Amino acid sequence: MKMRENLPTTPQPPIGLHHYTLLVNGEEKAVSSYRDTSLLLVLRNELQLNGPKYGCGLGECGACTVLIDGIAARACVIPAFGVRRRAITTLEGLGQRDSLHPVQQAFIEAQAAQCGYCLNGMIMTTAALLRDNPRPDEQQICAALSGNLCRCGTHKEIICAVKRAITLCQQQAGSQP
Repeated sequence: MKMRENLPTTPQPPIGLHHYTLLVNGEEKAVSSYRDTSLLLVLRNELQLNGPKYGCGLGECGACTVLIDGIAARACVIPAFGVRRRAITTLEGLGQRDSLHPVQQAFIEAQAAQCGYCLNGMIMTTAALLRDNPRPDEQQICAALSGNLCRCGTHKEIICAVKRAITLCQQQAGSQP
């Protein structure tokens, strides 16, 4: 039996694997994925950012919400390769440990969690809402959060947290409610 010569000595990457950079939480991160790999999988598996959660995988529950150029987006249905030139913010990049974002602080103060699985989506959606509308009324808050599912029934506390976040954001900006 004749042996083939010049066999590769190192494993070859699978066909279609792309190497690129994402701008995540203000830092450039080198990643590798297939063109259709979801942003959620890249964030969680390659970058170990576990704020965004895998919920439905269909973009319907909101657990995977991130901000892309400041707009709330469902990371489970967006290919990471497609957002390589955009600013991506996860829950981890919204605030700092010693200086939480007002929305994060408000959710803590209002104790707006039971199991906590939906919180990533609720917080990120609220941050996007308050960026675009600093003084939403309750109807606007409910409409903005309507695509984020909470199975534990903490909706009342979540609405209270958003209202508290409005106050904290205004205080941080130097204006009173």
